[in-house]
Amino acid sequence: MLTKYQDFNTLGISLARIDFAPYGGLNPPHTHPRATEILVVLEGTLYVGFVTSNPNRLITKFLNAGDVFVFPIGLIHFQFNIGQTNAVAISGLSSQNPGVITIANAVFGSNPPINPDVLTKAFQVDKNVVNYLQRQFWVNNH
Repeated sequence: MLTKYQDFNTLGISLARIDFAPYGGLNPPHTHPRATEILVVLEGTLYVGFVTSNPNRLITKFLNAGDVFVFPIGLIHFQFNIGQTNAVAISGLSSQNPGVITIANAVFGSNPPINPDVLTKAFQVDKNVVNYLQRQFWVNNH
């Protein structure tokens, strides 16, 4: 995935072009704490979705060229290329400073790391799984 951002200082909006690799190109689960996002697919086919809060309900859609989808402010969302060709989308955000929190990076790659006992209990998995995931996201692992 390749993303190019453009903010429009003092206008309260941002735009991004997102290029997705063929089948499997992913904009992983993330959130924008200060902006609603609108996505317009220019090429390809994307599987997109977000999770509502209280109750945690997954809303998904398959999008083709010309389709539009809105991700409400602060909700965890993703985009995934399910097509055999590249996909391209334009993302508009309702803030010049929308912020972005990538969920896996934040949880497993924080510096210093979150205590594995906390994550073991939160995710109800063995401590070895947590330790493995934290190793995948260490700070210089690009």
